[in-house]
Amino acid sequence: MKEVIQGVVETLREGNPCVLATVVRTKGSTPQKAGAMLLVRDDGSGLGTLGGGCVEGDIWFAAKEMLRQESGPEFKDYYLNEDIAARDGLVCGGTMYFYLEPLRSLDDFLPLGDEILEAYDGGEPVALATVVNSPGRPERLGAKLLLRADGTVSGTLGTQELDEPALETAVRIAHIGNTESISTEDGTEIFVEGFTTPPTLVMVGGGHVGKATADLARFLGYRIFIVDDRPEFSNEERFPYAEQTIVTPYDQWSDHLSVNVNSYVVVATRGHRYDDMALESALKTRARYIGLLGSRRKTLMIYRRLMEQGITKERIKEVYAPVGLNIGGLTPEEIAVSIMSEVVMVRRGGDGGRMTMGDWYIDRAASIVERAVEV
Repeated sequence: MKEVIQGVVETLREGNPCVLATVVRTKGSTPQKAGAMLLVRDDGSGLGTLGGGCVEGDIWFAAKEMLRQESGPEFKDYYLNEDIAARDGLVCGGTMYFYLEPLRSLDDFLPLGDEILEAYDGGEPVALATVVNSPGRPERLGAKLLLRADGTVSGTLGTQELDEPALETAVRIAHIGNTESISTEDGTEIFVEGFTTPPTLVMVGGGHVGKATADLARFLGYRIFIVDDRPEFSNEERFPYAEQTIVTPYDQWSDHLSVNVNSYVVVATRGHRYDDMALESALKTRARYIGLLGSRRKTLMIYRRLMEQGITKERIKEVYAPVGLNIGGLTPEEIAVSIMSEVVMVRRGGDGGRMTMGDWYIDRAASIVERAVEV
């Protein structure tokens, strides 16, 4: 959502008001998830998306009314029933919860906006907590608290009882750029957003699987770094989209990169001996995910040597090996899908299971059709 935040800052610097609409929570199947943003300017133009269709249209209208009436922030929910979903061509039927915040001057958003943009551009991660719903206490709505990586805090949500859970959540999600919603006993809802660099794939090994995996990761929005000890497999011609292509011995690759916790390392070199060194180097980093391509037999041999070198069993258990989800992939491209599926699962908090509906759903649909025929 960097472009939307940048749009807000630019709009306010031009002296124009705007409304920032954010999806703060969802339930069921929805066209967008928490964290999606839409900027609506005073001239009717916009930036970003909340999923399209009538949902976005209604939020857009509400935002323009806010600017016209000079009203304050609002919390809205939107139930996507089957009729609405079908009318808009949406394959969904859940509930979306929105926070709409009018911004009329730089003081409303700066220096928060500048710090968020700095985090996106490689600075220290930050997390922003906002009171987005406060039944019976409208004066709390819009209160903000910003947590920086060094532990310093700006702002408050109004009370220590609100600040404490917000800070605990912010510490947990800031470095990975996730979002989380907190609800208190009195119905107050706090939305916490983490802001950091885009997710980064470090592909250690630029061979066939490495190339296919990097290609797919780039399509998914990941920054790409390529590592290989052969210049013909790590160069700008082979990986024109890579932020950096590094040629170095595998046992030293992590000395050449600053790997943060929003990074995902995949080791897929050309042989057991190189995988061994590359994995040992990877284990020195703070990467959230480290995957190793290869057979179980090869993996166990590598694990044994690493433990003999003093690497703890607990650290080795954090490695995803053999890498990827079991989809039966054989070609480099299919293996890449398996690898990136697991990376996305780790990043988004999925479980890797099948999404097939049980017989109950099909039987229910059939019974509805049968009753309609009888009528």
